Amino acid sequence: QVPLAEAGGGLVQARGSLRLSCVGSGRAYSRETMAWFRQRPGTARELVAAVSWSGYSTNYADFVKGRFTSSRDSAKSAVYLQMNNLKFEDTAVYFCAARGPLYTGSADASSLYEDWGQGTQVTVSS
Repeated sequence: QVPLAEAGGGLVQARGSLRLSCVGSGRAYSRETMAWFRQRPGTARELVAAVSWSGYSTNYADFVKGRFTSSRDSAKSAVYLQMNNLKFEDTAVYFCAARGPLYTGSADASSLYEDWGQGTQVTVSS
């Protein structure tokens, strides 16, 4: 059973908005950091945003600061990603992850997270 389920991907025009959601199933993540990663064609999976279990602390990649916002509903083991002012280069498969650190330093962030969803495609047309 896949522990996390993403929803909300789709096709959007540049400068448009999308909201992704992710809910844990079969496991509670109310006390775990949850995060969003993305993988663009031909590139490694990269961290987009991480949110502490309380929702009070966040860590965003530089390339989304000021455009994306991530929030939590820990009671539902859910995490959300509001994406505004989307760019063509934001086109990627977006993955939800849990059970990892809020800050990953220079490490391969994706290797530090234990649970993953199957991903949802976001396509931004220019």
